[in-house]
Amino acid sequence: MSRLRLGVNIDHVATIRNARGGAHPEPLRAASLALSAGADGITAHLREDRRHISDADIDALSALCSKAGRPLNLEMAVTDEMLAIAQRHRPHAACLVPERREERTTEGGLDVVRGRKAIAPVIEGLVQAGVRVSLFIEPAGPQIEMAEALGAQVVELHTGAYCDAVKAGHKDQAVRLLQQLKEAAIDASRRGLEVHAGHGIDFDSVEPVSQILQVVELNIGHFLIGEAIFTGLPAAIASMRLRMDAARGLIPAQA
Repeated sequence: MSRLRLGVNIDHVATIRNARGGAHPEPLRAASLALSAGADGITAHLREDRRHISDADIDALSALCSKAGRPLNLEMAVTDEMLAIAQRHRPHAACLVPERREERTTEGGLDVVRGRKAIAPVIEGLVQAGVRVSLFIEPAGPQIEMAEALGAQVVELHTGAYCDAVKAGHKDQAVRLLQQLKEAAIDASRRGLEVHAGHGIDFDSVEPVSQILQVVELNIGHFLIGEAIFTGLPAAIASMRLRMDAARGLIPAQA
């Protein structure tokens, strides 16, 4: 089996920083530690209200990732402002996500079927800037079909419902949702789309998702930052990496 890439989202380091004000803890330091610990790339969500990641953070993260030769994945809303920022920084990839000011975190996938008229010109602008376009969507056939039609190169399947079912101990529901993810990944891959997955993944849910062979990258943030409080970020990433590699059969399964 092929090695699965791990993108680490460092948004919530900035959440902690902003709760107190000042400069500590630094998202840039977290990103540097993540890359040193084995992350294959860094993800950051620049929200319209700048609740965690700031414009200055994007400047610094762009420079860090460029120097390290690792990709920066900019999560962004479908707005002219965010498009202009992405065109200026030209990150390796931009993942278009739904965004509401009152939500605590991204809730559900981007509805590319209903929002296609607004999404299409943003995709076009990103592609013209040489930015790889990803759409964060629900694992559903119509969404995947529209992602292909709009010219996205990547879909990131929303794993939140599956991960919630695992946490709640709803085994039958978790089995059904995992199968839905598998079928969506197969569909997307057959259409020539690169398949990523993310949202809510932790140590208990990562291995089944990692076993979906069409998925080539996981983006994980909140759990790793939370686990880092107890074990340190490098150790949290290393533990996640071990589970991902074991699920792919690259190392013996962990006890």
